[in-house]
This record gives sequence, C-alpha cells and structure tokens, in this order.
Amino acid sequence: MSRTRVTSFAISLDGFGTGEPQTRETPFGHAGERLHEWMFATRWWRGANEPGGSRGVDDAFARQFEPGIGAEIMGANKFGPPGWHEDPDWKGWWGPNPPFHTPTFVLTHHAREPIEMEGGTTFYFVEGTPQEVLEQVREAAGGKDVRIGGGATIIRDFLSAGLIDHLHVVQVPILLGRGSRLWDGLEGLEKDFDVEAVTSPSGVTHLTFTRTEG
Repeated sequence: MSRTRVTSFAISLDGFGTGEPQTRETPFGHAGERLHEWMFATRWWRGANEPGGSRGVDDAFARQFEPGIGAEIMGANKFGPPGWHEDPDWKGWWGPNPPFHTPTFVLTHHAREPIEMEGGTTFYFVEGTPQEVLEQVREAAGGKDVRIGGGATIIRDFLSAGLIDHLHVVQVPILLGRGSRLWDGLEGLEKDFDVEAVTSPSGVTHLTFTRTEG
C-alpha cells in the first residue's frame, strides 16, 4: 500500500512553517525565503544547468522530494494568497510548469474546474475530511506514495488523523514569532514514530518521523 509522506517541510526554531501576512508578493509572509535558503544552495535545486551547489546532507534530503510520489495534497493557502479563488486566471505561484509533476489536489471550499499545467501537473480542487480526500488521492497516485505538501495546517490535520507514515521536517535556525505553526495540538506525537535527527553544516537540522509498526 502506498505511504503518505511529508518531504522537506521547513519550520523555524519556534515551529512556524510560514510567516505573515501572506500576499501575492510574499507567499511566506515576513519569513521571505529564509526558511528555504538551505534548499536553494543544493546541487539538486540548482540542477544540471547551473554550476555549484552543495552535495552534502541537505542535497541528499532534498533529492527525496520527487522519487516514488504519485500525487500531492496541499492546502488552499499553499496554492494561493487569500482571495485567490476570486481570480479565474490564478494558477498558483509556480508558473506554467509547477514542480509537482503529478496530480495535485488542493483542499478548498471553493469549487473550480481542474487546471492542467505543463510537466504533468494537474490541479484538482476538492473538499472533504483528511480521510475522504486521502482515499480519493490514493487512487490517482496509482500505487505510489502521496505527498502531503503543506502548509502547516494541512500537515497538522493529517498528523492529528494518524494518516502520515513518514514526516521530514527541516528545522531552520531562525525565529519568526508569528505565522502558521506546525506542532500546535500535537503533544505526544513522538510516541507514534521513530524519530531521527541529522544536523547539517548549513545550520539546519533534518528531523525524520517514521511511523512505528503495530
């Protein structure tokens, strides 16, 4: 059976996965790009056409983003800023070829026809409980894993429902003070997972939570 995974979800030391306010110009609010600078420095991110990039721990974790993923679930606030549903031309922040390359399901109360993009990404707009949506998305994933792409609220909801098998969180050494927090209401979460931590010379810590059997 396919697994449900979170890959490379970055949070601050105080647990925020994004800052505020979120706008078209600032998808991560006052956090800017600081949560993701570790990834931008990797060889994986820069690709074959750009020289340089780190090849160490950060690069190894970043490369786990795509292999084995058959579909993604994301929240409405990851797809767009507040009010995006009122703009019929809004197709996300990622341009004509988003990085997902799979069926991608946006959890929203606002119905919209699917949007087919370049590179294999098609956005579907769905509503339901985490259990209901995951059942639908697993069919689209064709036996591969389902990625829970964020933001923090969506990941928290799926964790609360016991639906995430593998969670990779990147703790970045910054303090945001406000925004959307990942860990709220998840006291004792670690009891259901094997937890490992790997530090990187970049200053981030990679935390992996793998659900225990039984």
